[in-house]
Amino acid sequence: MQLHRERKEEGVMAMATMREMPRSPEAKLGMRVEDLWDVQEAQLSPNDKLNACFESIPVSAFPLPAKNQEIEIKSDATLAEAVKILARHNILSAPVVDVDAPEDATWIDRYIGIVEFAGIVVWILHQSEPPSPRSPSTPTSASAIAAAANGNTFARELEALGLGSAATTSGNFFEDLTSSELYKNTKVQDISGTFRWAPFLALERSNSFLTMLLLLSKYKMKSVPVVDLGSGTIDNIITQPAVIHMLAECAGLQWFESWGTKELSDVGLPLVTPKQIIKVYEDEPVLQAFKEMRKKRVGGVPVIKRGGTTAVGNISLRDVQFLLTAPEIYHDYRYVRGFKL
Repeated sequence: MQLHRERKEEGVMAMATMREMPRSPEAKLGMRVEDLWDVQEAQLSPNDKLNACFESIPVSAFPLPAKNQEIEIKSDATLAEAVKILARHNILSAPVVDVDAPEDATWIDRYIGIVEFAGIVVWILHQSEPPSPRSPSTPTSASAIAAAANGNTFARELEALGLGSAATTSGNFFEDLTSSELYKNTKVQDISGTFRWAPFLALERSNSFLTMLLLLSKYKMKSVPVVDLGSGTIDNIITQPAVIHMLAECAGLQWFESWGTKELSDVGLPLVTPKQIIKVYEDEPVLQAFKEMRKKRVGGVPVIKRGGTTAVGNISLRDVQFLLTAPEIYHDYRYVRGFKL
């Protein structure tokens, strides 16, 4: 009993200290959850209490990015221009504005989707591969027809460049690709078939924090735009890393410590066997690693030393930006080992 009382007093003192210290916007949001946590009904389970807290906070309260970046890419921008914009601002994705949309368009008509490095990679890999004999020969939609026609053109140019399947692991692949006229002239709107949503799943400012978390987890979304219905524009884009950063800033708060200190085996995460782990070996070509990520629909994989079981690094779709903005490094980093962290 005495030990429990001492720990409780230590927790209260720590909380008082945290409230007195200068806090980041994310930590202040965590304190808001803490205040709501204290007034929840005692009979609620910790999970129900936390859900109730998140349900009470609108997504409009989520902090804006530090630099308040409102990066948008026009639909008539080329792939090369889009890649440079994403790399320059160190972001993985950006909303695409339809240049033909009227000024008073709603957000649904104003945007055609979100372009991301992952989508660009999928499009490049898809177009560089020969069509499957099992795939339908006749497209069933206007977008599919456009994608098919675009793909045929791309495939012919790849063949002319010597970028068939046998050459995709050569040191010149990305240099030849990024210097091709097709890459320079293809518009972002031409790869709209790689966009996951049309234009995207979005939240209103009044939607709850809980709804946002469900979208990021259940639908495996990397980011969720928050739209201003009045202006028809995006007010904020909440990303997975931003949410994780917010949670990291909440360490020490009672609501966070109630589950944040649990072991991974206690929070219900799915378990996989070593054979089920998606991985690549360090002597595999970089392009093969990206193909594996596309095939398994994951954003990153551990790098394993051939003959071993211990991870020596990792490679993710984020790394493709270096190959698209500085393709000459592919000569030095043909294999995954060059990207180990």
